[in-house]
Amino acid sequence: MALVCNIDAAGKAARLRSGIFGVVAGILLALVTVAGIAPSIAWWGVLASIAGGSFAIWEARAGWCVVRAMGFKTPV
Repeated sequence: MALVCNIDAAGKAARLRSGIFGVVAGILLALVTVAGIAPSIAWWGVLASIAGGSFAIWEARAGWCVVRAMGFKTPV
């Protein structure tokens, strides 16, 4: 199944910004966890944040949104 572009330029920009924010937040959480400030369970948050952010960046590059592909209307 081929992915068909289903978001416009504003949607791509919003997903790119949120993806970069997610990856940066994951890196910062990793640094806090390595420093011993956060408990070791925070590694799950690091993994989830970086994976989610990376997926959002991929969506922005592909011009495709999984939520819109499922039939939901998103505001951006």
